Amino acid sequence: MITVKMLNQTFELENKTPILSLIPVEDRKKYYVAKVNNRLRELTYELSFDCEVELLDLSNSDATKVYETSLRYLVVMAISRLHPEYDVRLSYNVSRSIFCQLLNPNLTLDNDFVGELRAEMKKIVAADYPLTRKIFTKEEALEIYKKQHAQDKIDILQFRPEKNVHMYECDGYLNYMFGYMVPSTGYLSQFKLRHYNPGFIIQYPRSEIEGIIPDFEEASMFGKTLKLAHGWAKICEADTVAKMNRHVKEDTTIDFINMCETKHNNMLCELGETIEKDIENIRLIAIAGPSSSGKTTFSNRLRVELMSRGIHPVRISIDDYYLPKSAAPLDENGNPDLEHIEALDIELFNNHMLSLIQGKEITLPKFNFKTGEREQGERIKIEPKQPIIIEGIHALNDTLTSSIPKHQKFKIYIAPQIQINLDNHNPISLTEIRLLRRIVRDKKYRNTSAEKTIAMWPSVRKGEFKWIYPHQEGANFVFNSELTYELCVMKKYALPSLREIPDDSAYAIQANRLIKFLKYFKDIDDTYVPCNSLLREFIGGSCFKEVND
Repeated sequence: MITVKMLNQTFELENKTPILSLIPVEDRKKYYVAKVNNRLRELTYELSFDCEVELLDLSNSDATKVYETSLRYLVVMAISRLHPEYDVRLSYNVSRSIFCQLLNPNLTLDNDFVGELRAEMKKIVAADYPLTRKIFTKEEALEIYKKQHAQDKIDILQFRPEKNVHMYECDGYLNYMFGYMVPSTGYLSQFKLRHYNPGFIIQYPRSEIEGIIPDFEEASMFGKTLKLAHGWAKICEADTVAKMNRHVKEDTTIDFINMCETKHNNMLCELGETIEKDIENIRLIAIAGPSSSGKTTFSNRLRVELMSRGIHPVRISIDDYYLPKSAAPLDENGNPDLEHIEALDIELFNNHMLSLIQGKEITLPKFNFKTGEREQGERIKIEPKQPIIIEGIHALNDTLTSSIPKHQKFKIYIAPQIQINLDNHNPISLTEIRLLRRIVRDKKYRNTSAEKTIAMWPSVRKGEFKWIYPHQEGANFVFNSELTYELCVMKKYALPSLREIPDDSAYAIQANRLIKFLKYFKDIDDTYVPCNSLLREFIGGSCFKEVND
């Protein structure tokens, strides 16, 4: 007898039973995936042992990941039915969406195509075709991909360590999306399509807003950066993991690393030229970006770049302007919200920046994080053409620098904007690149476990959506801090930490997904990484001593 606890009920089962069959028929499409003894399982999974089952809806990030994976399958399936000759590439894009573009030369997608595709997807959803997981040997999978002319999938297959390959079959269509799927197409009724030249945008429910599809928000600066990132990945022949691995396999690693580092050098040079041309006006250089973007190393390298042009900026820490913890605003749980802009002494910061720009001497504060109090810092005065560099979560928020005219501020947004795929249908998450950076850095510098880092991540992300992303489009310059080769280096640092997370941990699911993802990358020896590389901020060995929070 098998005992299963689910939906506040206890089921006594005599035989293996799919999770789905235990859910009331009227509620089945409310849930998308399940945790079985804290391990993520598809709803078609057959229960064969005593367990507790937690059903997950779209307010859960694991469920929305499954939904997004399944939706990508639906999109490609529908295109295949309409135009089997089309080759498409999917990537993450603006407004928390997926971008689809054609790889066929001399072909473009228009509004008529998007309408046709929307109708076909709705038709497939209405048919509620089952998505059936099937197992093939690598040799069998190779033959299937050859018939589909899927060279991208053939390429990544050689780096799969397992002997078998999983695929999903739906009404005769076969594909694999490197993740769990919903039981049938009828679960995928929530999506939005919109033409977005030269392709189209796919929007889907997001867990951070309780399973609602967010309103589309244009982000031209962000979109332009992603386009440039894709172009860059193609230039250095690393727009897929297989191509990236080929650099390691064919011993072009040094060239690959130096190309990526040169891209950073070129961006810094461009940025330095831009600031130098307007140095008569620019008094404040504000730098912000989400967690693990490499802000500290970037700030140091920008400082050196400007010094090479005869400009000697002074760096001022926003963190030194924290109010005492007792004066911080409270979050929804009644705890001090140290990420809130009002946790800073905004009036004092404004007064100090204005005084410095006016040529006055001031005494900087120094926040003591052990006592939670401000102390007296050094006295400083700056020269007329000496800009101030500030860096932090609120640096781009004009509330913090309202006393400084806009033409005297130069805003820089920094984040890793990667555009690399496992294959054409499976893009790599920009967010998970940053999470892996933070896992590696926290272990290296703070002896913080991957489990604790992952546990903090939702709170970090919440702060980013509230305080950073709303201001990114106001930036004068976007610095793409991704280094295309970085996962090949970070892999050996991240995997041991991730494998320390026990199977019964609440974060084992996310750790397992990252482990599966990293196994496709070939290792690059980190001795080839320059000491001033932004990557050194995370793996260690930087010639700049500070480590970003």
